[in-house]
Amino acid sequence: MKIARFTGSEGDQWGFVEAGEVRPVGAEITMLSALADKAALSEAYASAGSGVPLSDVRLLAPIPEPPQFIGVGLNYRAHAEEAGFDVPTVPVTFPFHRSAIIGTGAVIEIPSFSDMIDWEAELAIVIGSGGRDIPVESALGHIAGYTIVNDVTARDVQKADGQWSRAKSFDTFKPMGPWITTTDEIGTANNLEISLTVNDVIMQASSTADLIFGVPEIVSYISKATTLLPGAVIPTGTPAGIGLSRTPPQFLQAGDVVSVEVTGIGTLTNPVG
Repeated sequence: MKIARFTGSEGDQWGFVEAGEVRPVGAEITMLSALADKAALSEAYASAGSGVPLSDVRLLAPIPEPPQFIGVGLNYRAHAEEAGFDVPTVPVTFPFHRSAIIGTGAVIEIPSFSDMIDWEAELAIVIGSGGRDIPVESALGHIAGYTIVNDVTARDVQKADGQWSRAKSFDTFKPMGPWITTTDEIGTANNLEISLTVNDVIMQASSTADLIFGVPEIVSYISKATTLLPGAVIPTGTPAGIGLSRTPPQFLQAGDVVSVEVTGIGTLTNPVG
């Protein structure tokens, strides 16, 4: 299943994406409750209305206010190497501010005080049923599905701060979407192609097979210290090809269009302003 939030003639709604249309679900079933319970999700699917063409609606970020928004850094071997870091022995985690989230099509805004705005294509986990101390072997059962996040980062601020959260959490710096693909379609997402283009030029092209820590390991590791809640979003790291590591370095400029594509999910596209 592909699950989207959108706005149209009936206001903000959620529903199921099929064959270029979205079938809206009534307000009596919330998206988070359906993601947390497979029976509720099946009920929502069965009760969904007639399809509305995607061209007639505007897609929104699928989880606009996640209860937890947790990044994982340096989680592709090639990216750790290009950034000059040792390959981590445990997942490197840090928080994002959810106020940075925007949907596909919304504008990434470059702040006046930074000229080193970088891109990072990321597969993101969406937690379904929460939990604490989740074993690796049962982690998939706690995952509702996956979406795409572009982990936009102000590299000059990141270097000056000595930590990552603020530089990655400016307003509009977390494009998310276009929707959620459930685990019944892509399982543990361990061999998906992931790519990013700027103005149709390929900047990142890799596979989740290069992840140092896979999806089950990430969920289990975070849950050892933090009770994961339904709707939590966990971007899993970016592959090689960031702008900072290019020769010469290359950063986003007003007028650019940046797109992230992940096999089995779709494409997240945002203009830069």
